[in-house]
Amino acid sequence: MRVFLLAGEPSGDALGAALMRGLRQIVPDVTFEGIAGPLMRAEGMTSLFPMDELSVMGLAEVLPKYFHLKRRIRETADAVLALQPDVLITVDSPDFSLRVARLVKARSGIRTVHYVAPTVWAWRPKRAVKMAEVIDHVLALFPFEPPYMREAGMACDFVGHPVVTEPVASEAEAAAFRLRHGLGDAPVLLLLPGSRRGEVGRMAPVLGAALGRIAADRPDIQPVLPAAGPVAGLVTELTADWPVKPLVLDPREADPAGFAAAKRAAFRAADAAVAASGTVSLELAASGTPMVIAYDMNRITRAIIRRMLLVDTVTLVNLVSDTRVVPEYLGEACQPAPIATAVLGLLAAPGEQRAAMELTMERLGRGGEAPGLRAARAVVEGIARSAG
Repeated sequence: MRVFLLAGEPSGDALGAALMRGLRQIVPDVTFEGIAGPLMRAEGMTSLFPMDELSVMGLAEVLPKYFHLKRRIRETADAVLALQPDVLITVDSPDFSLRVARLVKARSGIRTVHYVAPTVWAWRPKRAVKMAEVIDHVLALFPFEPPYMREAGMACDFVGHPVVTEPVASEAEAAAFRLRHGLGDAPVLLLLPGSRRGEVGRMAPVLGAALGRIAADRPDIQPVLPAAGPVAGLVTELTADWPVKPLVLDPREADPAGFAAAKRAAFRAADAAVAASGTVSLELAASGTPMVIAYDMNRITRAIIRRMLLVDTVTLVNLVSDTRVVPEYLGEACQPAPIATAVLGLLAAPGEQRAAMELTMERLGRGGEAPGLRAARAVVEGIARSAG
């Protein structure tokens, strides 16, 4: 079995590597060619060119590289056509992946699989219809996605979310974290203001003011803030005048493995969290940490998102558990007073959220077959169906 597999960013590289391991379990003589990051290369793939060339985000970043990226799209499609694999599997990075698939489909009948369904349930539903022109089969991370893909004309299998296989700190590691930082038995509040300078700049004053209100009611509160590498200096600067000084976990002061372990321990040790993104809700759910989602954006983006959004919540725990127990304060609603009230409520009564988080992890595949193996099985069965 010959597979052409391409990923364009680190998250896709992780999914691709797990898929390669799964395929090798089912089809031991499988061979791979494609575009790989370090994790896929560690599984034995030689990359057509460095995956980093595709990790470009934003119009300002893409424009200078436009012609180079177009050339890479053509080169990749030509490599697929020359190999004539049993399947072309593209992992996320739709701007690159689907352009490659379109060129391949225009000149061949090679089966195409895309790993990670577009979020058509949230916005821009017509993307699925356009995608169906070049993709035969979709591997979905969320259990509610297959009907959207099938309605657009593609086969689709829910294969589980990788969060269920990621390591989670133990109670002992959480206790050691508390001891190491002198947190004692005090309530720990995890603060996650984001990883980009703009969002950190917008969220830091809001979170600081909310923390002041929380501390007025719970003076023993211990805030902990794991900073993202690119904004660690900014986080330190912007939290200097907060009413309660947070414990900032700075990745510049530890090796990557050590920082990752400390962050996991902080997640498990926390009694509640305020996170500036709906995506991190799954990491918090995996650790059993109740949360409040708070996020603001500029006025123009607010207006665009409000007009385009198709769902009443952006938090994945709410969507997967089919509840609305995680409170959200987005856009104009992202204000210190309601955020503080919600956190105090969570500290007093976390039970309802804990049940929803447990259900979310169960529905995403915790305790079942590894997502990479499930994805591999879906690919192999899809090829068999198409051949029959």
